[in-house]
Amino acid sequence: MDGLIIINKPKNYTSHDIVNKAKKILQEKVGHTGTLDPMAQGVLPLLIGKGTLCSKYLINHDKIYDVQLQLGIKTDTKDIEGKVLEIQEVDQKILEKEYILNTFKGVIGKQKQLPPIYSAIKVNGKKLYQYAREGKTVELQPRDIEIYSLELLKINKNENQIEFRVKCSKGTYIRSLCEDIAKKLGTIGYMSNLNRIQVGEFNIEKAINIEDLENKNFNIITVEKLFEEKDEIILENDRKLTLFLNGVKLSYNKPNGVYRIYLNKTFIGIGIVENKILKRDIVIKE
Repeated sequence: MDGLIIINKPKNYTSHDIVNKAKKILQEKVGHTGTLDPMAQGVLPLLIGKGTLCSKYLINHDKIYDVQLQLGIKTDTKDIEGKVLEIQEVDQKILEKEYILNTFKGVIGKQKQLPPIYSAIKVNGKKLYQYAREGKTVELQPRDIEIYSLELLKINKNENQIEFRVKCSKGTYIRSLCEDIAKKLGTIGYMSNLNRIQVGEFNIEKAINIEDLENKNFNIITVEKLFEEKDEIILENDRKLTLFLNGVKLSYNKPNGVYRIYLNKTFIGIGIVENKILKRDIVIKE
């Protein structure tokens, strides 16, 4: 069983919890392409068996989230699970549709973002949240991110909440984004709910739940399918296959890039061409 399945992760599970559960059920090596906070739900792609070798091709995907932003309250973790640090009255003009949409325009684009102190980013070999729990301060370095789009979904004036959909680059912290949006609106705020609905091409509609995983009620996305948009190279004979499998570099007059490798109609794996030379990368069928 080699490839990828898409899990709809429920709340209160860590990504590591899901990986461990999948390992026990499938009796295979399992990895994921990017963590999702325990309080968050949604798309969590799991790599199974030799599919784990594909992680380097899948970690830089853009993502789409549905987000609920609570205005008027600030927490130390920037989300609903944190300690309340401050409460403010929310001017109702902030919750007017046009005001919000105009504010969104100023958030879209390439920018620097400070990650939250309660995150798993490592500084000097130690995770930021460990420093935070010890009450230690750390100089945070901003990261390059991009917000591609923001779509307003709902305004709840009674609860001082707005809901929006964001498409963003890898490395974007939605908790930090929520606090930044609240600030631009003229108040404070935190992320009160998060649902990841898409990672790259993997969307929530194709995701299975935990019960499906436990019952093995799913279809795996094969490695061949993952690379279906790549061109193919067909090895001419068994000798070429043996050389390829043994890591011998082969001459092919092809442009630089990633290729699906076949012998006849049998999918062998993935190879890379550089300067007319083909070398093996991922082997699925020995």
